[in-house]
Amino acid sequence: MASKLRCAVIGAGRIGQIHATNIAQRVAGAELVAVADVRLDAARDLAARLNVPNVYADYREAIALASVDTVVVCTPTSTHYDVIMAAAARGLRIFTEKPVDLDLAKIDAIIAEVARRKVPFMVGFQRRYDPDFARMRAVVRDGGVGAVHVVRITSRDAVPPPESFIPTSGGLFLDMTIHDLDMVRFLTGSEVAGVYAKATVLVDPMFARAGDVDTAVITLTLENGALACIDNSRKAVYGQDQRAEVFGSSGMVSSANHVIDRVVRADEAGSHGSRLMSFFPERYADAYRLEMQAFVDLVQAGRPMDVTGHDGRQAVAIALAVQQSARDGRFVQLG
Repeated sequence: MASKLRCAVIGAGRIGQIHATNIAQRVAGAELVAVADVRLDAARDLAARLNVPNVYADYREAIALASVDTVVVCTPTSTHYDVIMAAAARGLRIFTEKPVDLDLAKIDAIIAEVARRKVPFMVGFQRRYDPDFARMRAVVRDGGVGAVHVVRITSRDAVPPPESFIPTSGGLFLDMTIHDLDMVRFLTGSEVAGVYAKATVLVDPMFARAGDVDTAVITLTLENGALACIDNSRKAVYGQDQRAEVFGSSGMVSSANHVIDRVVRADEAGSHGSRLMSFFPERYADAYRLEMQAFVDLVQAGRPMDVTGHDGRQAVAIALAVQQSARDGRFVQLG
């Protein structure tokens, strides 16, 4: 059996905690040997909880460890380029959260560098590993809906991000919608040819203060001739709203929302069920674990990554086109 991947998680925020916990406790073939975060207290707290011996404020100290052969990048997007390039220079295996970067030229440089160094490089789009969405993709791939005509995705967060997060997030399209844009490519197997977007602020004026939006409807034309529609909101008071549908010439496949449990109580006033999952970490708990397990398994088997640098680049390119369309009020062609 291949030896375990010895991982350093860079970034001890919400996503870093998810990946670190999975590596330490739920992913076979991996072990967590270091945690780094500029907020040293956060890194120490996470390391103590997971019994990790090496803790640093500077990521360069973590990736320099002889005991580290894999880096999991969970830092703010603006730092990804430096962390990834430093890890590649050491020949480390690299998993990075999305988006790879907000600048396509930097993403191209990263793709070229990891190819030159021949290091495994995977981008984190956990929804591809959600069992429901993965099953949808298999149905579409195997011809279960015939030729794809229309894709519909609803993605509404239960809780808006804190105001401090918005200026460094890349905005709604590069932070949140980017998942849905990747899902369109994943579910259909087709590239996006063009986009048209309308967006506004309806949830909280803090988004406007940061020059961002919180509500959007996006239509996409695909290279295979199909159409797609995405609607986003930063706040759904009833829980994490995540639905998808693919309609085609011979059928339709869809996935429903996840609820806390499936118990239904009925009385004279009607039927009453559980709330939706409270936020994305709960909704995608399995997907995050399965995603990291896939990364570890592919590295150990010496196989290509499921989600490549090209996939990461395409998602950013589409998100930037959506951003431009919403800003300019016009259809934007890709390519």
